[in-house]
Amino acid sequence: MRRLVRAPLLWMVLVEVAVVGALILVAWHAIAGASASGPLSPFTFPPAAPSPADTALPAAGVPVANAGSRGPAPGLNLAVDFWRLRLGTLNHDQAEFEALEWRITHTVMDSARDYLETVVLPAVRRAEGGA
Repeated sequence: MRRLVRAPLLWMVLVEVAVVGALILVAWHAIAGASASGPLSPFTFPPAAPSPADTALPAAGVPVANAGSRGPAPGLNLAVDFWRLRLGTLNHDQAEFEALEWRITHTVMDSARDYLETVVLPAVRRAEGGA
C-alpha cells in the first residue's frame, strides 16, 4: 500500500482527474450563464445602434431599386467568372505546393540513400571484416 501511495503515476492520475473535473465545472457554468436571460450573459452582445450611413442613404435621394426583394447574402459573390478565377488560383497554388512537397520528399530520400551507401554500409562491411 505504501508503494502505491508513493507512486508518482497515482498522483498524476488524481491531479488529471481534478483538472478535468474543474474544466467540466467551468464549462457547465459558462453554458448555464449563456442560457440565462440576464443582461450580463457572457455570450450575448448588446444590440447595435443603426449607423448614420443606413439612415442617410434613402434621404439622400438615391433611388432604391426593388426595395422589397432580397439579394444574395452579404459578401457572397455568385458570378461564374469570379469563382473560375478564384478556383483556378487555388488549384494553381495547391499544385505548386504539392510539387514543393514532392521535391522535399525526394531530396530527403536521396540524401538518406546516399548516407546509407556512403557511410553506413562501408562501416558495416568494415565491422564484419569484409572488404
